[in-house]
Amino acid sequence: QVQLVESGGGLVQAGGSLRLSCAASGSIFSINDMSWYRQDPGKQRELVALISSGGNTNYLDSVKGRFTISRDNTKNTVYLQMNSLKPEDTGVYYCNADVIERAYLAMNYWGKGTLVTVSS
Repeated sequence: QVQLVESGGGLVQAGGSLRLSCAASGSIFSINDMSWYRQDPGKQRELVALISSGGNTNYLDSVKGRFTISRDNTKNTVYLQMNSLKPEDTGVYYCNADVIERAYLAMNYWGKGTLVTVSS
């Protein structure tokens, strides 16, 4: 079993910055893709940023140039640096990870989410 725990959400004014963290723990052999999703009330969860185990990244068009995803494989942790935040970035941010467990079982896990609120 693997747990993903997010932190770093909060309330910030437009133009401000936040840094989200997500730490994975448990029966981990390795982690492939790690990503951040965002969900607004009444809307589908959307992929904001993804980083592969090799460091390749992909971003939602609306956050390119403002958000940076990174990871520390020694800590099984993924980060999302969010700069120049806009009110439309408001939502619950979820961490997601493709984990190879110690039994060589491939599983996908979600964190419980952290709320980001950007005021205008």
